[in-house]
Amino acid sequence: MGRSTEEPLRRRQLLGRAGAVAAGRVAGVAGAAAGPGGERPDDANGPGHGPSSVCRPGAGPDGGVSWPVVVRPGDLRYDSLLRGDNFRFVGRPDEIRVVGSTEQVVRAVDDAVRSGRRIAARSGGHCFENFTAAPEIRLLLDLSPLDAVGFDPAMDAFSVRPGATLGQVYRTLFTGWGVTIPAGGCPEVGAGGHLCGGGYGPLSRRYGSVVDHLHAVEVVVADRADGARVVVATRDPDDPHHDLWWAHAGGGGGNFGVVTRYWLRSRDVPAGAGRHDPARLLPPAPGELLETLVTWAWDATMDERTFTALLRGFGTWHERDSAPGSPATALYANFLAGHRSSGVLQMVAQIDAGLPDAGALLDGLVSAVTAEAGVPPLATLRRTMPWLHAMTWPGTGEAGNVVSRRYKDKAGYLRRRFTDTQLATAYRHLTDDTDGTESGLLLVGYGGQVNTVAPHATAVAQRDSVMKAIYYTVWTDPSDDAARLAWIRDFYREVYQDTGGVPVPGGISDGSYINYPDVDLADPAWNTSGVPWHTLYYKDNYPRLQRIKARWDPRDVFHHALSIEPPRRRS
Repeated sequence: MGRSTEEPLRRRQLLGRAGAVAAGRVAGVAGAAAGPGGERPDDANGPGHGPSSVCRPGAGPDGGVSWPVVVRPGDLRYDSLLRGDNFRFVGRPDEIRVVGSTEQVVRAVDDAVRSGRRIAARSGGHCFENFTAAPEIRLLLDLSPLDAVGFDPAMDAFSVRPGATLGQVYRTLFTGWGVTIPAGGCPEVGAGGHLCGGGYGPLSRRYGSVVDHLHAVEVVVADRADGARVVVATRDPDDPHHDLWWAHAGGGGGNFGVVTRYWLRSRDVPAGAGRHDPARLLPPAPGELLETLVTWAWDATMDERTFTALLRGFGTWHERDSAPGSPATALYANFLAGHRSSGVLQMVAQIDAGLPDAGALLDGLVSAVTAEAGVPPLATLRRTMPWLHAMTWPGTGEAGNVVSRRYKDKAGYLRRRFTDTQLATAYRHLTDDTDGTESGLLLVGYGGQVNTVAPHATAVAQRDSVMKAIYYTVWTDPSDDAARLAWIRDFYREVYQDTGGVPVPGGISDGSYINYPDVDLADPAWNTSGVPWHTLYYKDNYPRLQRIKARWDPRDVFHHALSIEPPRRRS
């Protein structure tokens, strides 16, 4: 069918929303490094990353900004630097400290601890909840200048600073070495929180979670009375700091310290492999993507039977074609079931255009989704596009009005497709009389190579799911807060009504994803399952995370509404 005149806008809206949530936007936390198991001062690592003497704001030696910059209330820069991605949450810290080196992070943590002020670190600012904007936060650490990406010969791994956006990471790795990581689809998200929360994206079915390529992490911790310090923790099980690495391989940000650097090298690559060719250290990036966009009209022909058939087909395909090693795991797809007021339902699928039978795999997915529905698509678009362009396209992850948007997202892992009863519930909420143009349900393909790693090998415990479900609503007027929150909370609770209103692990569901934080899971008004929030996110890995918390942050310096709780002392 021909391409409609509305197609470019609709495609942009779809990819924007899908990219934003699939990126797992969450506030970043960062830290600093030495060699394995050791400590060292910060090294020169590009502009803004040189020797870390604390300077007053002004011009640096090369004419650039001299970090740190301290901004307080009353400064004309304050409100602009204060706000993150979600305008529901705007804090009022005593200061915003914008840092350019690891040593400056150490000093900031020391200052906060010694003055008794609560501190939070932010890299990209894409957070579903108020983890960096809580009223109790008095010192907000802005890590955005810590954004260097490059190859580190000493670690034989690629170094990524927490302030780098995913778009910067993709561009640098691709341009320099033709490699990539299986991270999120929103180029504006910061690496800081995305990586340590178990980030995933369009290449995860083929290459696994991003933490499956995490070799080491540099963290500023506050574990000693004599001040903050820098620790490097590696994947090496003999590393005395290995547990700190494990906690950052999916445990989420804001728990143990401030991450100031990640090192990336795939787990199956032997040490020393990058000395002659760094391109061997990470997966090769696709050169081009073959992409299909299918659009159905959200009109009178889209009755409950047809809607259920479409989403059933999407889920059944993922149940069948997500086994590790299957050729179909090279294909990534998501299905956007927006509210009927949006006018359309859309599915986007993409695959490395250079793979054998790429077109046939896309055709198989489209056929599987449409087989039972009996309603032809409104439009189908297929095209080839450069991979780097697709992953760094400005605005890909920015749904809604970026200067004033407010949103609430909820999520759950799916080990199998939704039942028809759950899909009927979704249909009812998506066809109510709400003006929900920017509201809906997004199903995202998962599984494949992700599921080759044992649940306890990293802090990411969900290792046999085939999809993620994301429920979202976006608005701009604060007076709509109550109505929008009530809509999404009721929607979510009714989908999981058989398990206490939440995706309890076992059977169809497998809990939720910490990079999609949802404080409702810790609220007995919305979680009546009797299963604690931490089991929904971490399952059996939570006790180990608690022990690591007790070791590295015994005073609970770093915490938020869903942070790891220190183990309770027995009386």
